[in-house]
Amino acid sequence: MLLRLLLVSMVAGVLSGCGYNTLQTQDEQVKASWSEVLNQYQRRADLVPNLVNTVKGFATQEEKVLTEVTDARARVGSVQATPEILNDPAAFAKFQQAQQQLGGALSRLMVVSENYPQLKSDTLFRDLQAQLEGTENRITVARNRYIQAVQAYNVTIRSFPSNLTAKAMGYSVKPNFAVEDEKAISTPPKVDFGAPAAPAAPAPATAPQ
Repeated sequence: MLLRLLLVSMVAGVLSGCGYNTLQTQDEQVKASWSEVLNQYQRRADLVPNLVNTVKGFATQEEKVLTEVTDARARVGSVQATPEILNDPAAFAKFQQAQQQLGGALSRLMVVSENYPQLKSDTLFRDLQAQLEGTENRITVARNRYIQAVQAYNVTIRSFPSNLTAKAMGYSVKPNFAVEDEKAISTPPKVDFGAPAAPAAPAPATAPQ
């Protein structure tokens, strides 16, 4: 019995020292962070149909922009965001590109809406704008957490002696969001609820002749 306990303790020590436990913990953190990213992206995609229909009711002539948003949402839906995507850089890049296209199309839609005062004053549209802004902020937070989780995981994967354990267990470096997109995701679409214009200054009085 004593020999068995000693053997178990030695095995536990070896596993701890070789980074096995750290890999398990960080891998789970990456998966949890990725799930939150997907949740927030899905939240944004779910806003699109109502947003497009609302804008269409006031700005039917903006067919090009509305079509861009609808098509971008369709491309997002066509990408299968399975857990395996985290181990496939090409699939991850395709997913990222689709999400960028949807974000860009929504930003252009918000710019177009500025040209329609009646649309901007519509209660439903204002509510959808607020939801979109909140969702973009949540996406930024979720992505940043994912980036940090992947960075920590990838450092462990590359470091000795945990890199030997990772290789033996089949763990590999995971893809991350592109650096060039970080500035874009940190700036959510501007939402302007149409603040009233400041009153014009009175004209200066002319001196009597």
